[in-house]
Amino acid sequence: MSESIEQLVADNLLQIKAIKLEPTNPFTWASGWKSPIYCDNRKILSYPAIRKVVSRAFVEKIRSLYPDVEIIAGVATGAIAIGMLVAEEMGLPFIYVRPEAKKHGLANSIEGVYAAGQRIVVIEDLISTGGSSIKAIEALRAAECNVLGMVAIFTYGFDVATHNFAAINCTIHTLSNYNALISRAVEKQYITQNDVAQLQEWRKNPAEWGV
Repeated sequence: MSESIEQLVADNLLQIKAIKLEPTNPFTWASGWKSPIYCDNRKILSYPAIRKVVSRAFVEKIRSLYPDVEIIAGVATGAIAIGMLVAEEMGLPFIYVRPEAKKHGLANSIEGVYAAGQRIVVIEDLISTGGSSIKAIEALRAAECNVLGMVAIFTYGFDVATHNFAAINCTIHTLSNYNALISRAVEKQYITQNDVAQLQEWRKNPAEWGV
């Protein structure tokens, strides 16, 4: 059976340590959560072959799901570079959305050229709770853009993210996900089968895990 894009992207993220799995030596996120996993998809940009895999996978998915897209938007800052690569390959304009409006100059929250009603697909590097992604979508909608959906590299698959995107009626698709990653990590011996229980337990209640 041929390797799926979920498996391929998971392999690549593990290979370059964009995702690290440390069930016995957890990380601390900026939120204060203890976590057995840490994701930094910006590392993809340092590996030409892998960033090409990811950008082309985005292009194929977007062309399949949203053939009438007019603009690619990246969520600052993690998705700006990869979003620009996608826009370049598709021959489309690119814009990006700041976490908040600038406090000087034109006070923009959206950078680039766009018009009300234009059809936009939003690129994100990582989905955790969905908070920052949803802020970007809402900023685009406030500017009267037609957000077709969001496509991200990876999602942890938290229930809260599913709920949050459903609440704003936005469809999200990802290149890879937590289940594919864990399965691949066991196959490639990055972790043992014994580690899987901890990793799955963490995802059920990440805010309380390890406390």
